[in-house]
Amino acid sequence: MLRESQAAVVARNEEWFGSVATEPYEAGWASEAIVFVRALKDAVGMPGRARIELSPDGMHWVAEGTEFDLPMRTDEVTFARVSHFGTWLRLSADLPEGASLTVLVTWHLKA
Repeated sequence: MLRESQAAVVARNEEWFGSVATEPYEAGWASEAIVFVRALKDAVGMPGRARIELSPDGMHWVAEGTEFDLPMRTDEVTFARVSHFGTWLRLSADLPEGASLTVLVTWHLKA
């Protein structure tokens, strides 16, 4: 049996600074997800870490517990895997004062 899969771009050419979050993504049909973050430009300062968040309704968010480093250099890619996430997913981060990062963020989901 061929597994169903889908890729979704949720942030494209966005400059992140301060507190940020991607658009919510509805993925209740999927059993596993990988989120990739690619730096489109070198980071300014140290951008820090991103975290996966879950929601029961796409409006109220809680940290899932998975965190990972944001990329630092142009075309560097970082990622995280998650399963058992319910329906709604997003990625968020709190970049330190003076830090910024231009990103491409994609979710890759499988049923």
